[in-house]
Amino acid sequence: MGPLHGIKIIEFAALGPAPMGAMILADLGAEVVRIERKLAPGAKPASELFDPAIDILNRNRRVVTLDLKKPEGIAAARQLIAAADGLIEGYRPGVMERLGLGPDECLAANPRLVYGRMTGWGQTGPLASTAGHDINYLSLSGALHAIGEPGGKPVVPLNLVADCGGGAMLLVVGVLAALLEARSSGRGQVVDAAMTDGSALLMTMMYTLKAMGQWSQQRGSNLLDGGAHFYDTYRCADGKYVSIGPIEPQFYALFLHTAGITDPDFAQQWDRARWPELKARVAAHLATRPRDEWCELFAGSDACVAPVLDMDEAPKHPHNQARGTFIEVGGVTQPAPAPRFSRSTPARPVAPVPGVTDEGALAEWGFSPAAIEALKAAGAI
Repeated sequence: MGPLHGIKIIEFAALGPAPMGAMILADLGAEVVRIERKLAPGAKPASELFDPAIDILNRNRRVVTLDLKKPEGIAAARQLIAAADGLIEGYRPGVMERLGLGPDECLAANPRLVYGRMTGWGQTGPLASTAGHDINYLSLSGALHAIGEPGGKPVVPLNLVADCGGGAMLLVVGVLAALLEARSSGRGQVVDAAMTDGSALLMTMMYTLKAMGQWSQQRGSNLLDGGAHFYDTYRCADGKYVSIGPIEPQFYALFLHTAGITDPDFAQQWDRARWPELKARVAAHLATRPRDEWCELFAGSDACVAPVLDMDEAPKHPHNQARGTFIEVGGVTQPAPAPRFSRSTPARPVAPVPGVTDEGALAEWGFSPAAIEALKAAGAI
């Protein structure tokens, strides 16, 4: 059983970071019931971007479909919330309040409830009610401006920073912290997780370097943004790439020695004025051999060199295979739950079952057979 065994979470189905946060909690052993809105016949879901039958972010959940436009559906949601330790929702501010399921109503019925709210801009502020996506939230943090090559435009780092790191991960941290506090206080609270806040928090080291005068606003000119010749990716002879990052002097010396770079100019590792020139030389040198040949040469060393793998290659890498970093569930290759625990081992993930109400979940959460039949009769499930 995972370390969160016994924790009960209600998740209101949404997109992006909210379901990822719920997935992480479920992976760690929490019992998560996902409330999906029952669609009218012929109606289409809000987004057709993801196939719900193979959406990895929805794994390990039990699903209840409720018609939240009917009083019976709202009443059923309230009954589920009253039995929960936590709730996660990812709607715009005010949506849950209009449904009659806002924090005031839910905490009044369940004073120990931790009410997790996942938004882009947060519950307050001049942008709170406007639409946006990862790239927009990332823009306000200073992070997007800092990512890119010299003279080039800002480069989108997938949606890893705002949606996943600054969103889902910070939501999970907030919910877990509030659950821990509720054990001693007996009182729940609202967790306002905003992707723009989380993205800014993830930039703490960069703002530290800037305050110390060690970070330039010019993209691609700093230690950790690809400006240094010893911290970047390089194209190899076969068109594939390696990443190198030997920052420490002993690792840097080992990289030069193993790569066969003997030019004395490279001894001036921290001469920033020479970084562009030295980078060009490293690029020319690493372009002389295929990627895997370089990686074999550096294998097992402290030179801080690794292959840049694509999503077909990554699950097959020996290190990832040894740790079980990737697994297959329902025929879909996907990242395994993380982190690892020495004693509390989560169960193997279960593939998502979309759109079908799990009547067993309703029964386990306090609904009598008669109550379930009444919900069916009302068309609420």
